[in-house]
Amino acid sequence: MAKRTSNEGSIGDVLKQFIEKNNLQAGMDRINVQEAWKSLMGNGVNSYTKEVVLKGSTLYVSLTSAVLREELSYGKQKIIKMINEEIGKEVVKDVILR
Repeated sequence: MAKRTSNEGSIGDVLKQFIEKNNLQAGMDRINVQEAWKSLMGNGVNSYTKEVVLKGSTLYVSLTSAVLREELSYGKQKIIKMINEEIGKEVVKDVILR
């Protein structure tokens, strides 16, 4: 019987290595940004949110309310800061509300 080598590591470390090796970080960032938007904005804003898409370092958010879009446009820098803090790294550099 072949002897097993000891490649023990935490599941988190193994997943990080897998993500890096297979160039999956951009897709993971997209998912993390969408989840961060949902958790940070709450039910009120989420009920008017149609789509949240990360392209490069720009976050595109489609809203169904023009009033809400105008209101959120005043706090773009705060939104960027909150999302990046939630994710733990600087992924979003600009927000486009449409």
